Amino acid sequence: MRCAAVSGTRSSAPAGKRKAPGLSTAAVGRVSNVVDLSGELFDTIEVNAARTGNHKRAAVRMSRLAAQATPSSMSRAEAHMRAGEQYLLADDPEAAVAQFRQAIADPGPTSDDPRVPLARAMFALDRAPDADALLRELRESGARTQPRTCDLVAEILTEQGDLRGALDWATAGVDACLRGDDRDELQLLLRLRYRNRVDLGMPEDDYDKMLDNRKAGPAAGT
Repeated sequence: MRCAAVSGTRSSAPAGKRKAPGLSTAAVGRVSNVVDLSGELFDTIEVNAARTGNHKRAAVRMSRLAAQATPSSMSRAEAHMRAGEQYLLADDPEAAVAQFRQAIADPGPTSDDPRVPLARAMFALDRAPDADALLRELRESGARTQPRTCDLVAEILTEQGDLRGALDWATAGVDACLRGDDRDELQLLLRLRYRNRVDLGMPEDDYDKMLDNRKAGPAAGT
């Protein structure tokens, strides 16, 4: 979980009522000028959205915070990306696209490459050529050296039924893990890769045997 301090609250809380940390009873989007963007605040919004199922409200609040609040321990780019993810959960991919584009345009850092969820949103809008162009851009920009990005792209392609494309990205992710020390991501990629190979009717290979031999690191139970 991303952690950061929250400074300030949203205004207009009813008198005599105690506010939960990071939450407000104010109208959505009314933000006081003392609110800082932080992972803790956005984590709280996400947890509340998961509890209530109201991802649209969370997305609107996040997007307005991204536009109006002061960047602190979290960049505006990250805030826009997380707002876009909530819009996807709310089945509003068009609004999600706008947030992901703002995340790309902002120079701030993000936890994941926003082009990946943007591609997911494009697929949801039946704009496969645009999604494919984004994935080509990711490939050409060297994103396949990042295990997390490879995992996310492989998941998207699996959802789209492109098992060979997903297998290619998952294999690239495994290679990247083996060059580094990300054993948790390695386990996830090996499992995804194995499922795709089984669905494609392919025989076991050396990477599949890493699961059998429990050599994928701590996440595999070694």
